[in-house]
Amino acid sequence: MPNVATSPLHIPPFMRFWFARLVSGMSNQMLMVGVGWQMYTLTESAWDLGLVGLCQFLPALALTLPAGHAADRGHRGRILGLSLAAQAAVALLLTIAVLQNWANRELLLWLSVALGTARAFQNPAQQALIPQLVPAPLLSRALAFSSMGNQVSVIGGPALGGFLYVAGADVVYAACTALFALSAGLFFSVRHVHVPPPAEPVSLKTVFAGVHFIWTRKQILGAISLDLFAVLLGGAVALLPIYAKDVLHTGAWGLGLLRGAPAVGALAMSIVLTRWPIERRVGRAMFLSIAIYGAATLVFGISTVFALSFVALVITGAADMVSVVIRLSLVQLDTPNEMRGRVSAVNSIFIGASNQLGEFESGATAAVLGPVGSVILGGLGTLLVAGLWMRWFPALAKRDRLQEN
Repeated sequence: MPNVATSPLHIPPFMRFWFARLVSGMSNQMLMVGVGWQMYTLTESAWDLGLVGLCQFLPALALTLPAGHAADRGHRGRILGLSLAAQAAVALLLTIAVLQNWANRELLLWLSVALGTARAFQNPAQQALIPQLVPAPLLSRALAFSSMGNQVSVIGGPALGGFLYVAGADVVYAACTALFALSAGLFFSVRHVHVPPPAEPVSLKTVFAGVHFIWTRKQILGAISLDLFAVLLGGAVALLPIYAKDVLHTGAWGLGLLRGAPAVGALAMSIVLTRWPIERRVGRAMFLSIAIYGAATLVFGISTVFALSFVALVITGAADMVSVVIRLSLVQLDTPNEMRGRVSAVNSIFIGASNQLGEFESGATAAVLGPVGSVILGGLGTLLVAGLWMRWFPALAKRDRLQEN
């Protein structure tokens, strides 16, 4: 890795990693469009659509800690390559199943389990690899640029998948097979220094070492738990169909724009942070971004004007991106390389829990308070969390730089 690099864009291994992640993200989004649409075509059951997500989430949750342990003991680039190769195999099997007319509900569910298993090993290795590809002073810019690629895939992948589905599910799955295979090859080709860890027998202690590490590092614990509770309380995505129809009185087009609004804000902010990273008073910036996220959620909750609601969701995406980049940078820089896989695994559990439980929390409170009451309560809860965490984790709130000397 050249020491003269002044931008992550000038580091070939990182750019290869970035492009591989972009390609795999696009393919994942396309595959989810294809599987979801095909499942609903086969069964016309909302329950079965939910099962597709559950079949991916449960194995990912169960295997995250062992996958983090694997990421700390094995070659992270090869783990990523194998994970993407497994997903390419799933997409290929789906292609064959459609062409030969033996795709059914059970097959889609079992292959969803396989996808969740593969992604359990992908996520910790992917998070832990970036600090090995760029020098520490460039890490926040690298994470912002990496997040930008992820937002591009979130925005473009479903649109491309829907466009290709017009030609048939087999066309979507065949394209995903090719993209997953390309991504696997790119990950296999990423060169980074791998120092084998000292020989140590696998035990519950080694597998749960990431949990213990986070618990004893209060700034890392504060950063990860802040994101967990802020997203858990402040997320309004699950209620967007109700808002679009009953509050803002728009059609499906309005729902589509509302769902894409946070990604638009996140993409714009990731471009800004790639060019102008936050270098001082990072703790204050992180807490301020969470407060803005909560305030924008409140505005969305009380708004009855579509344009204002759209802008509020854009702001939530932009504010969340600031928090994500600072939090991930801080966690990675404060964690030694031999622990990054297991710490990233725990972080993945927190993120998954915040997203999944956040949707449940929104639905449950909406059933009692109505959709507007649910979102307002969530925005207020996010502001309360920001205030409490500043008090409970004062060193995190006062942190000046990402990399402390």
